[in-house]
Parts: sequence; structure tokens; C-alpha cells
Amino acid sequence: MPIKSRIRTIPNYPRHGIMFRDITTLLKDPCGLYTTIQEIAGRYDSVTIDKVAGIESRGFIIGAPVAYQLGKGFVPIRKQNKLPAETLGKDYQLEYGSDRIEIHRDAIQPGDQILLIDDLIATGGTAEAAAGLIEDMGGEIVECCFVIDLPDVGGRARLEKLGHRVFALCEFDGE
Repeated sequence: MPIKSRIRTIPNYPRHGIMFRDITTLLKDPCGLYTTIQEIAGRYDSVTIDKVAGIESRGFIIGAPVAYQLGKGFVPIRKQNKLPAETLGKDYQLEYGSDRIEIHRDAIQPGDQILLIDDLIATGGTAEAAAGLIEDMGGEIVECCFVIDLPDVGGRARLEKLGHRVFALCEFDGE
């Protein structure tokens, strides 16, 4: 079952000219969700991973079941002021401004091997900031994993230029 066939495209959302790739149609399909988790977890079965980190919020939906399947812990990387304990944060640039993500200071130990997961890689700004947080804590990124890659937008190349391995289950051309 091709994962790509289960992902809905919504033209001109959130603004004109954008082709929004909506994974809710993949998530509501039991076979689509099962296949997504199995394909990702299967890729890392024989890889040394200590924890799976997911980027808010769809990275939680994919990352937590992957962590469970692998028998590893899950670390949420959240938007600013959403985590209750002491955090470490990193600002990153958006197309029209900036944002900040945070992680609990005790979530990752030096030397931890981390699989970073999100639903989609576009410009790569959020994933770069998340990887930076993990590395600032002494963690090592095993790979950055996504359900969808938008290669024309350049996020994969951005992460690879920083030395990160990148994997995606499928690609969509254009934005």
C-alpha cells in the first residue's frame, strides 16, 4: 500500500500557492497508519537508538508509536512554554517571523543516540532547531525521519549540509 496515496493535498492552504499535504487522511486509515509506523520502525530495528524525539505536534503522533515499537523512550520537542519542567530552547526563523521550540533539560543525556521524527520536511527550519537542541544537550542524531519530504523546498538539503542523515517515506514535488 503506497503511503503517498493516503495523503490528501489541499490547494491554496494556508495561503494561495501552497499545496498543503494533509496526513490526517493517512492517520485515519488503519492500514495507512499501521504501514507508516511499521515501515519507519522497521528501518531502525537493527540501529542503535536510545530515544525517539518528536517535533510538535504531528511528530508526536508518528514518533510515540515508533518509540513504542522499538522499545525506546519518547522525547517531545514542543513550542515555547508548553513543557512544565526546566527547558532548553532554540529560536528559528519562519517565512514571516520567528518561533521557538523547547525540550526538557533532563530529556537527553550526553551520548544518547536520537532518532528525530516529524511528519513533513519543507524548509527544514524547525527540524534544524530541534536537531540543534538535541546536539546542545550532547545527544547524537542517528537520522532525521519524516513521512513526507518536499524536496523542492530544500529542507532535506539544508539538514544534509549540516551533516544529518535524512529519510522520508515519500516525496511530493513542488510546495
